[in-house]
Amino acid sequence: MSANAELVVIVNKDNPATKMYLAQVAQFYLGGSTLFAPVELAENSPARAEFYKKVLDKDAAQVQAIWSKLLFTGKAKAPKEFKTDAEVKKFVSATPNAMGYIDKSSVDDTVKVVAIVP
Repeated sequence: MSANAELVVIVNKDNPATKMYLAQVAQFYLGGSTLFAPVELAENSPARAEFYKKVLDKDAAQVQAIWSKLLFTGKAKAPKEFKTDAEVKKFVSATPNAMGYIDKSSVDDTVKVVAIVP
């Protein structure tokens, strides 16, 4: 991912959601809601670090700690991880309640953008 890439949050194209605030997106990625099943890019992905910083206002260790607690208490399932934007997009396009983030340049008509990461 290049320095000028733009991240977007995507959902299944048949999902009724059309626009989300980043604070809402953060709720899903921090286990605060189970309405959507968030998916992640790989742990060492620069896009993942950028997403955590800009959307969740946290670093990877803080997010890991939150999920460790949620998993331990059985309150949530950790997001699935994928290596590439294409894999995230493929999963989201095949899963009605999935949510992911990818580079804007990877978006096509198989998914719907609901938020743009500034």
